[in-house]
Amino acid sequence: MASHPATVRPINDSPSEKPGENQLPLKKIPGDYGIPFIGAIKDRLDYFYNQGRDEFFKSKIQKYQSTVVRTNMPPGPFIASNPKVIALLDAKSFPVLFDVSKVEKKDLFTGTYMPSTSLTGGYRILSYLDPSEPKHAQLKQLLFFLLKSSSDRVFPEFEICYTELFETLEKELAAKGKSSFTSPNEQAAFNFLGQAYFSSNPTYTELGVDGPTLIGKWVLFNLAPVLSLGLPKYLEDLLLHTFRLPAFVIKKDYNRLYDFFYQAAASVLDEAEKMGISREEACHNLLFATCFNTFGGIKIFFPSVLKWIGQAGEKLHTKLAQEIRSVIQSNGGKLSLAALEQMPLMKSVVYEALRIEPPVPAQYAKAKKDFVIESHDASFQVKKGEMLYGYQPFATKDPQIFESPEEFVPDRFVGAEGEKLLKYVFWSNGPETENPTVGNKQCAGKEFVVLISRLFVVHLFKRYDTFGIEVGTSTLGAAITITSLKAASF
Repeated sequence: MASHPATVRPINDSPSEKPGENQLPLKKIPGDYGIPFIGAIKDRLDYFYNQGRDEFFKSKIQKYQSTVVRTNMPPGPFIASNPKVIALLDAKSFPVLFDVSKVEKKDLFTGTYMPSTSLTGGYRILSYLDPSEPKHAQLKQLLFFLLKSSSDRVFPEFEICYTELFETLEKELAAKGKSSFTSPNEQAAFNFLGQAYFSSNPTYTELGVDGPTLIGKWVLFNLAPVLSLGLPKYLEDLLLHTFRLPAFVIKKDYNRLYDFFYQAAASVLDEAEKMGISREEACHNLLFATCFNTFGGIKIFFPSVLKWIGQAGEKLHTKLAQEIRSVIQSNGGKLSLAALEQMPLMKSVVYEALRIEPPVPAQYAKAKKDFVIESHDASFQVKKGEMLYGYQPFATKDPQIFESPEEFVPDRFVGAEGEKLLKYVFWSNGPETENPTVGNKQCAGKEFVVLISRLFVVHLFKRYDTFGIEVGTSTLGAAITITSLKAASF
């Protein structure tokens, strides 16, 4: 395992409104939007096909010698009326996207367009609400209630559902010599969330095993304008990025999911009514938080964890297995929150996976007022009403903050110096060192996601000494095929 001393380079996290105070030159934001309509389509084709996402932004940085640039963002015509953004491509400028005193997050969850509310029962869901809107605090409080009321079920239900996952992988591996992680992971994730949140296993309801497939289709209809499915370039651009997919096509599928949540979440819906939220609005929000936010996160992130740990090799696997098993043994064979805190390498590995490949790569916000934003080497005037876009992988792989930023360094966050770097891990729509509140837009389930990601790594190395993988690509994240699993030998 490569070992690098954690290096923290001091930067000013609170840029002054007066750029002269810290000697950073005030510059005009470079870049342009091209010819109206045509420029937006050219940028869209470059972003998806001609260059690809990372190269699209790298080429802008190189061309303008700046990590703050003007550009168009997909989808553009005809789905989004205004594709113009100021792109923030470093760790210094990126955090302004979290500052609700300067920016607004209304209807910006998916970017420069908002999916039809027909996809969410006619409601604007919590993710699309700005903290200044009265419903925001109510609905976020409901999610905090959900998380607190389910906390005792997380450990046992995770173990049950992911033991089933591992058994499924082992059987397929024995029969075929390899096993796809994708479908078993999605089924385990949805079963776990049903059991942990609502004490209801969806496979024993009318949903059966259809949940993950129904969610996948529904998410596609929400995110099609910013996805690539690998179809021929111009056909895909016309089908996905030019016109919205009609919501009525999946109404029946969505209603099947809604019916499951309406029954399974009855006690949470009772609480919602006490809080002044209608059962119907609460149910659409619970569905979205569970299926889009949490299930979607597991679907993308667990394969990512497997990819990075798998590629790091057997030496890391042995260290993780030794740490995890020795801590569990010293805690009387029991796994607990306290035990997880005694596993610094395991914790670091999860944070490093979140840093190097954040499950949600994009953040958007709109300037509430004129203000000055800073990169590492310049300051820029942002005008009220301008759209800000942050490409998170460039912020969390900023070479001015992280040594070997493109490299997966398992122990990057171990020790006091390593922990100082956590404030630059932004996956949750906020720094890892801060917590979600009703007054900010940080993910309500931030701690939950970190916890279950740790549990995944712990159960993996409780059961196996090492494993082998093949890595492919999918629409959202990595497609992992398991090629070997070596059972725990000590």
